[in-house]
Amino acid sequence: MLASASLVLLMITPGLALFYGGMSRSKSVLNMMMMSFAALGVVGIVYVLWGWSMSYGESDVAMLFNNPFETFGLNGVEGASLLGVGFQLTFAAITAALISGAVADRLKFSAWLLFLPLWVTLSYFPLAHMVWGGGFLSGVQGGLADLLFPGDGGAAVAPIDYAGGTVVHINAGVAGLVLAILVGKRLGFGKEPMRPHSLPLTMIGAGLLWFGWFGFNVGSWVPGDLTGEEAGQYWLAESSLVWLNTTVATCAAMLGWLLIEKVRDGKATSLGAASGVVAGLVAITPACGALSPVGSIILGAVAGALCALAVGLKYKLGYDDSLDVVGVHLVGGLVGTVGIGFLATSTGLFYGGGVRQLVVQVLVALFAVAWSAVATLVVGLAVKAIIGLRLPEEDEVEGIDFADHGESAYDLSSASGSRRPSVLTEKTAVQEGANA
Repeated sequence: MLASASLVLLMITPGLALFYGGMSRSKSVLNMMMMSFAALGVVGIVYVLWGWSMSYGESDVAMLFNNPFETFGLNGVEGASLLGVGFQLTFAAITAALISGAVADRLKFSAWLLFLPLWVTLSYFPLAHMVWGGGFLSGVQGGLADLLFPGDGGAAVAPIDYAGGTVVHINAGVAGLVLAILVGKRLGFGKEPMRPHSLPLTMIGAGLLWFGWFGFNVGSWVPGDLTGEEAGQYWLAESSLVWLNTTVATCAAMLGWLLIEKVRDGKATSLGAASGVVAGLVAITPACGALSPVGSIILGAVAGALCALAVGLKYKLGYDDSLDVVGVHLVGGLVGTVGIGFLATSTGLFYGGGVRQLVVQVLVALFAVAWSAVATLVVGLAVKAIIGLRLPEEDEVEGIDFADHGESAYDLSSASGSRRPSVLTEKTAVQEGANA
């Protein structure tokens, strides 16, 4: 558990920071990386104070969240239980950090710092409780699945979300969409190129995310009532399956994305490979313990292809999701969550399990979409009213790195002795490159 938690920590910084940082423009790379660091810093503190208590405990409130004061500040939580706290802390932090990619270049850093604790309180902690803490979206008696297909003391067909298809990826994807709409489009969106400034950084980040994701998925196994040697033997078999499924789904998604690019655009790109890797990891997250390796390959290939197509929706529908949080995490999370209903080896439609698992998965996904959308809208409007969301236009043009942080990732002015970092506009940079 300690190793798994550390791997998820690696996913946030430097993994996601490098992945998003490379995809952003040179004048906002530091801010993009800072948003990942800030998510870890803020959510880490909040999780210890009331996040764990709201997510897990014995004082359930309407099956939607737990009493935030039951174990406030981890009061009464000690010993080996702290392993679970640390592991779940990293999940909460990376979920919040994922949202930042949708609002690159234009969200004030102060607004991000205020958004983080409010959003995890209203969106992440309740969904974590509902799915993993015995709440409304789990298989308990009186939950959504039990209302649909009642069993003996609980749902006859329980929802499956092994490591966060709903809690993490659908949640973050919907939040990214809502926040991007509230903040508005970047200046020049759809009219001028906004290309990644460093694809090598993005590919390094994707590799670190893939590596860290084994902690994310393999570490999510819950022993239940098993103890001793029986638990150890079951864990070895389960973790081996999860590791293999995570790997092959990601391989298939990368290839699926590249195939779509090749057919559509005539070229298979490095950005497509990196994005396909993340799409596969997202899709297999909820399903990694329920599928066979062959089923995981199918799920990954479908996710890679659909996410490659989905990232273009922002141009058709007019929302500015800067780094494709919606196209990768929302769509990938939906593919993985719903795909379980088809491909689960024990209850899936393709394995003779009927439609019940599919119905449960679809309704759980829709509930998560609605909850995240409403919670994010409330938080976003509150932050907008209190301190505002968007950077001033002149600061956005010059670059958020200097405007909000007083720094530049690539300081080209040191030779002239200027104390102010030089932030080149894209037009100037292109012209200087042509002159050179």
